[in-house]
Amino acid sequence: MRNIPLGVYLPGTTPIHRLPAGWKFLFLLTFILLSTFLVKTPLVAAGWLAAVALGYVVARVPLRTALGQTLPVLPVLLVLGAFQWWQRGWEFALTTVLVLFASVAAAALLTLTTTIAELMGAVERGLSPFARFGLPVETISLAVSLTLRLIPLQLATVHEVLAARKARGAGFSVAAFGTPVLVRSIRRARLLAEALIARGVGD
Repeated sequence: MRNIPLGVYLPGTTPIHRLPAGWKFLFLLTFILLSTFLVKTPLVAAGWLAAVALGYVVARVPLRTALGQTLPVLPVLLVLGAFQWWQRGWEFALTTVLVLFASVAAAALLTLTTTIAELMGAVERGLSPFARFGLPVETISLAVSLTLRLIPLQLATVHEVLAARKARGAGFSVAAFGTPVLVRSIRRARLLAEALIARGVGD
């Protein structure tokens, strides 16, 4: 699980760890929006990525953990970058890849330094003023926390299926890969739904 994106929390007492979850979440949204609309050159994009890297240093995240949380998304970004290079040139492609990678790294830094409970509390406090208008704040908070938890679990399932296929020496097959992933995902969803119903969620 230490190499599953969004699946690791590192306890600590660094300034980033001590920063309230709500502020970190707000900084993340601001970072993503500003980098998307303001960054136009590879040099500036590299500067934004360097700022995120500095955050990892301040948070004292081990290099191996940092790479495990960020590198899995790199192949997808490279494919996207190749397409953008073909469509709009190498400068735009490189800028896009760097900005997206910086955003993913920033999101990973948030989950590395913030517990699910802290994130739930921040979402509830941020949405609480809208509860008077009928907004289901607790349901939204639960949905956010479940999403953050199920993403690494789903990625772990994919990793287990691929490892099992490799151990058997089997070649790649969409059916042999997709079927066990789908079955495990449906089983997990049913168990989760039964647990939530048993606890009266949604009543």
